[in-house]
Amino acid sequence: MFSEELRLENEKKCAVVRKSKQGRKRQELLAVALGVKISSLVRRAALTHNDNHFNYEKTHNFKVHTFRGPHWCEYCANFMWGLIAQGVRCSDCGLNVHKQCSKHVPNDCQPDLKRIKKVYCCDLTTLVKAHNTQRPMVVDICIREIEARGLKSEGLYRVSGFTEHIEDVKMAFDRDGEKADISANVYPDINIITGALKLYFRDLPIPVITYDTYSKFIEAANINIITGALKLYFRDLPIPVITYDTYSKFIEAAKISNADERLEAVHDVLMLLPPAHYETLRYLMIHLKKVTMNEKDNFMNAENLGIVFGPTLMRPPEDSTLTTLHDMRYQKLIVQILIENEDVLF
Repeated sequence: MFSEELRLENEKKCAVVRKSKQGRKRQELLAVALGVKISSLVRRAALTHNDNHFNYEKTHNFKVHTFRGPHWCEYCANFMWGLIAQGVRCSDCGLNVHKQCSKHVPNDCQPDLKRIKKVYCCDLTTLVKAHNTQRPMVVDICIREIEARGLKSEGLYRVSGFTEHIEDVKMAFDRDGEKADISANVYPDINIITGALKLYFRDLPIPVITYDTYSKFIEAANINIITGALKLYFRDLPIPVITYDTYSKFIEAAKISNADERLEAVHDVLMLLPPAHYETLRYLMIHLKKVTMNEKDNFMNAENLGIVFGPTLMRPPEDSTLTTLHDMRYQKLIVQILIENEDVLF
């Protein structure tokens, strides 16, 4: 009876995934029938009204396991034969299945908080699934504290707090989770909190901007570098290629075209991010936009914040100093674009 219930439950989960894919397909077919081209930006606007947008998928973290006593596969409900290495177990949620069955299990891992040993250095999607939140609670708590008392602090995010105190904040989150006290009574220097937030992003095993989207972000930044250099060349010519009487009309048309190309390129890459990573990046960019609105007091504009957060949010898959140095300007530019256009891109 128990095994039959497991089988039916798995079938229901698979049906939900199929239904979601069929719904997206019907939407695309309807657009074709109506002769309407749905751009990714328009599609994103529609998705924001979808209640299931934050129903994050997470793959299981299966590892070969030796079970003591009789065990049954929680996917096919058949007995797991053998004395050692009878199957695999998800180290995040504890699901036990045959090794072959693990290839067919849907991406429905729901991590168990008891298995999450720490907050820092924990996979972002794993953490939000375990706590049932849209974003890591570290990001929410730190940003809430920074916005409450630090938006006017000079050099916000550029000035570093004491390393020992930042480590204390890290240990507090690892130990106490969402109950960690990072108030002004405990840490009066706001740079300690910003340092702890930056450290959280640096310690992620998979960066917010994931490895598989890294090169695409760099390519998107490249487009802006080339178009920017081209516009600079035309501006520096002693006799403009586009004469003065037609200049304003041509330049306005060029700006509209280039802006669309730039925003569409970056936006298309954003859509490739895992949901938990996308939501965290969106929330961070909204926050950084608020920081730039207080530039008169904190002297931090989007470009300065791009220098700070570029290497933090984006890391190349290969640990190459040469690659890092080459990509640094593009990393800064991507973050700057995300901040300046957060209301359009997200």
